[in-house]
Amino acid sequence: MKRGSRTILCVAATTALWLVCVALTGGQAVPAQKPLMAEDVFKNVQVLKGIPADEFMGTMSVFSAALGESCETCHDGKDGWASYALDTIPLKRTARRMVTMMAAINQANFGGRQAVTCFTCHRGADRPRVTPSLADVYAEAPPEGPDESVRSSPGAPSPEQVLDKYLQAIGGAARLASLTSFVARGTSGGYGPEGDKRPVDIFAKAPAQRTTIIHTLDGDSTATFDGRAGWMAAPHRPVPVLGLTGGELDGARLDATLSFPAQIKEAFGGWRSGAVTTLNDRPAQVLQGTSPGGTLAKLYFDRDSGLLVRLVRFASSKVGRLPTQIDYADYRDVAGVKLPFRWTVTWLSGVDTFELTEVRPNVPIDAAKFAKPAPAAP
Repeated sequence: MKRGSRTILCVAATTALWLVCVALTGGQAVPAQKPLMAEDVFKNVQVLKGIPADEFMGTMSVFSAALGESCETCHDGKDGWASYALDTIPLKRTARRMVTMMAAINQANFGGRQAVTCFTCHRGADRPRVTPSLADVYAEAPPEGPDESVRSSPGAPSPEQVLDKYLQAIGGAARLASLTSFVARGTSGGYGPEGDKRPVDIFAKAPAQRTTIIHTLDGDSTATFDGRAGWMAAPHRPVPVLGLTGGELDGARLDATLSFPAQIKEAFGGWRSGAVTTLNDRPAQVLQGTSPGGTLAKLYFDRDSGLLVRLVRFASSKVGRLPTQIDYADYRDVAGVKLPFRWTVTWLSGVDTFELTEVRPNVPIDAAKFAKPAPAAP
């Protein structure tokens, strides 16, 4: 197996159920209680002290993706999660020096702005390349990088025009206002010992409450956003119920808001229209916005139908931004509103595809469905 593939599978095995559900729920708000910090959960944390535990897990994904290495390169894993912080090999000491060096470069040269990250130099290799690649120089199409910034394009429709077309395409203001809740069932095609698909239940209530429950052989993996705070409960996690913070919480709010997109204009600020691009062999208009919590997002709308076909958002971490991409497809009518019945979530540690088989609109939902979940059953 190639090192890059091994990276994804290893990280997915340890964080998939946690991070994919984080990718599907969220918002920017101060949790009711102080979040668990990395040093509260993991042993021997040194240069990454003072960041929430969920962000700490995101930094591990950045390390893995940037270096093209798998978890066991630095962690023996013999004693479960605790051993993941033991100094088993010198590589972790080197990683600490690299993080310190990266922070010093950004502070000295970019005013502390995160201009240099792990990926800047490594780009999927354990050792940065020092010699230009002739293949890259003369390639017909240079590899496309994860450019999170959208430049305003002269002649592009205004963000308001694009969003108005989208809202009209999915049903219009009156029908959107009439959809106040839904309960859905379907499957998740992500990682897991049971193979291809796992049952999923989704509960959503306007304007921005959402709970996703993936039923796995090892127990339920539950992601909840109550309109202000978010949590993740999953089996085999270092924290049985983890409160979401920062970019993960902010991203969760965006996804919950898009369940009832009538408020999409208010969900972002600093709207910017980019150039038309090609997505799935079709022209797509790109918009960029920034959420109230500071999360940058790119939204791709099919130029002809007006439907949202892709969302890419970028959460911050100490060692680089964490991209999450959600591709929407198979829009169907639900109480006069078009909802995607299939979406694929791609993040640094893996890919998961959700497919709905049933959606029941405007049904009563017990408020307890959006409360802090109980720990996953062992």
